[in-house]
Amino acid sequence: MITACQYIFWLALFGVVFSYALYPVILRILAIGKKNNTIIYDASSLPSVSILIAAHNEEKVIAEKLQSILESNYPLDKLEILVGSDNSNDKTDEIVTNLSTKYPNIKLNSFKERNGKVRIINKLASIAANPILIITDANVLFDKETIFNLAKHFKNDQIALVDSNMLHKGFKKEGISYEESFYIRGEVSSKYNEGVLWGAMMGPFGGCYAIKKDYFTPVPEHFLVDDFYINMKVLEKGYKAINEVKAVVYEDVSNDLMEEFRRKIRIATGSFQNLYAFPNMLFRFNAVSFCFFSHKVLRWFGPVFFFLIYVCSFLLSNTNEFYNIAFYTESALIVLVPIDYILQKAGLHLRLLRLIRHFFFMNLAIYLGMVKAISGVNSSIWEPTRRHQ
Repeated sequence: MITACQYIFWLALFGVVFSYALYPVILRILAIGKKNNTIIYDASSLPSVSILIAAHNEEKVIAEKLQSILESNYPLDKLEILVGSDNSNDKTDEIVTNLSTKYPNIKLNSFKERNGKVRIINKLASIAANPILIITDANVLFDKETIFNLAKHFKNDQIALVDSNMLHKGFKKEGISYEESFYIRGEVSSKYNEGVLWGAMMGPFGGCYAIKKDYFTPVPEHFLVDDFYINMKVLEKGYKAINEVKAVVYEDVSNDLMEEFRRKIRIATGSFQNLYAFPNMLFRFNAVSFCFFSHKVLRWFGPVFFFLIYVCSFLLSNTNEFYNIAFYTESALIVLVPIDYILQKAGLHLRLLRLIRHFFFMNLAIYLGMVKAISGVNSSIWEPTRRHQ
């Protein structure tokens, strides 16, 4: 007779395997031969664009960021660049001001007390003059064709949000940069396929994406993940969100495990805030519901699934050799986490071990984010991750 413990084990195992392995494969198979087929703007009729940048103490990157925009092939007379300096106490304001004297379409909005990214973006979106908004981080650099490849899709009335293709630089064997990039490339693939199949991309990469101003919804000020909220509001209204692989942007990949761990706790906390905000999207029983449940919700409950698998395999280990193997396999994977730390300190970097440690900390961050979300979040103010890791 199958016991309740066995049911729990197999349901938890299915949740993990489906979200991390089967779902991406299903998307890839369904998307064979498909692409973003849409009417696009030509070079003579491009829409005007407002680029929104929330910046707090970004003196290391802000000049290079703005230069990458100014060197774009997009007509400068159709660009408005709004920089919201969030009470920066370094040279961020000075750098932006100096550039604005030469380029009047760069406009500094300096806030004299900390607001947090969400409030800054809400404010900049409200004063933006143009119908297309590109929301981007200060450390994300544009390619010459980035703006065109984001904006070109908005001639299609059904498309309201377009995500970029984040490429990483600055890889170092000493940290987690290769492992983080491996995870991100998988996410890019899944999001692109969700877009080409149903226009149901599950959240842009917050570093750079575009949205029609008419479909921008101000984000609740205590929310920590603004991009996913904005994306889900687009889908909730029945419009499409897609990924454009030609809209290339560049960012230094995260390399410091603890810096990335702190960032992922914040993202996980914001993810559960969004789950609480959009439970209705799970019960529409359409493509959006399928993507939301498979790509996001199952991942967010991954730590719970892993715990249940571990406990149930232990309780069932004396009943069947399979459960015994499952218990010792998960135990061995846990032990490999401190082993990789020790080897790293000794100057040895084994990619498989580093991937296991990265995956472990990613799920620990999700668990801690869940706890923080349940406890309540009163402010979206946070310190940006250290640049040039």
